[in-house]
Amino acid sequence: MRITRRQALSTLAAPAALAAAAPAKFRFVHVTDLHIQPELRAAERCRQCLDAINRERPAFVIAGGDLVFDALAVPRDRAKLLFDLYTDTAKRIEAPLHNTLGNHDVFGLYERSGVSPAQSGYGKKMYEDRIGARYYSFDVQGWHFIVLDSIGLTSSRTYVGSIDEEQIGWLRRDLERTGPSAPIVVVTHVPLSTGVLQWMMPKHDWKMIVVNNAAEVLELLHRYNVKAVLQGHTHIVETLQYRGCQYITSGSVAGESWKGPKWGIHPEGFGVLHVEVNSISWSYKTYG
Repeated sequence: MRITRRQALSTLAAPAALAAAAPAKFRFVHVTDLHIQPELRAAERCRQCLDAINRERPAFVIAGGDLVFDALAVPRDRAKLLFDLYTDTAKRIEAPLHNTLGNHDVFGLYERSGVSPAQSGYGKKMYEDRIGARYYSFDVQGWHFIVLDSIGLTSSRTYVGSIDEEQIGWLRRDLERTGPSAPIVVVTHVPLSTGVLQWMMPKHDWKMIVVNNAAEVLELLHRYNVKAVLQGHTHIVETLQYRGCQYITSGSVAGESWKGPKWGIHPEGFGVLHVEVNSISWSYKTYG
């Protein structure tokens, strides 16, 4: 019997269609605040953490920001060294990697860096050139992932937690394209929702700890099927739940800046997320 081209294509497409219809089931890793640097055995310890991540065999890995320490206050050569160290070390990861911009990844922002705003790569440009887009989205097995840039730069050459207007416009369009039923995970470095402020010492400026316009962003997100928001920045291990959404802060690879657990109680580690059909759960793993 002769098989037509249309029948052949239909036969080839069938497995793909069945796979698309299959319920989602996968796991991925959220690892944040690596703070990689040549000092304090940081690169060695990051490699140790990445080896532990590989043993989890995740479908992909999301790095939640503060990939390096510290591009904010150093000259160009030092910043390039840090980004090179991160990209070389991240090659160790055996799964696809998605990166997030953190405050320490912004080049030359502080005046003590000696960097002029006119210098090549200033601000977020070095990150964009060497790592990738500062905000974007992608899809895995029917789940939609949104990675945000939560670092707002001020005229006084410092930063606050903020989602800029251009990005909010993009986010609104991205959510509209995704629709109300698809499960969504949002990734941000600076938290959109956290209980950490009640535990922090007065020396910390809250505007640098949380997203200042979080209410606007959250009202937009909660019109859709947002299942989880993955956060970093504070180096604590924390989960909150509100309006059907989990707010998960996955600790830090660096702990208290490579001097032990954060506040002595939040161990160095990473989050493992388990997705099954329309639900997501989280566990925290230390790496030794």
